Amino acid sequence: MMISDVHEDIHTQPNRKRVGRGIGSGHGKTSGRGHKGASSRSGYRRHFGRTGGQMPLMRRIAKRGFNNRQFQVVIAEVNLAAIEAAFEAGTLITPALLAEKGLAKGRFELVKILGNGDLTKAFTVTAHRFSASAEQKITAAGGKVERLSEAPAPAMPGE
Repeated sequence: MMISDVHEDIHTQPNRKRVGRGIGSGHGKTSGRGHKGASSRSGYRRHFGRTGGQMPLMRRIAKRGFNNRQFQVVIAEVNLAAIEAAFEAGTLITPALLAEKGLAKGRFELVKILGNGDLTKAFTVTAHRFSASAEQKITAAGGKVERLSEAPAPAMPGE
């Protein structure tokens, strides 16, 4: 391969399809629209989900059951390896600090510390949940574990 061939067939804007420009173009005469019918006319627009006379797919498939996902508790998971790399020894680590450093990403209600990785520095870690291995590694490194209370789930309407 030559260096001049590297960008040979890469185009940021490929050539547009030029229809109705004669037989040699491959898109002449009917311009890929076939013969007669609404789809061959200008102004035609295909309606999404329309299947002619039969029942559309969206109406054929049953919509059943209830999904509890909207009520689930969102838990941000943070590994000890990430904490080890991001913080200095003796730091008081809170969920707000984890979010600020980008270790607990997105919207979350609870933070759980997982035991993936080794810990050589002593930290005071404040979180809602800890895995057994994470708790063991934090205390073994000379740190402290502080549990935050988990807020009760909001009551369902009508209860």
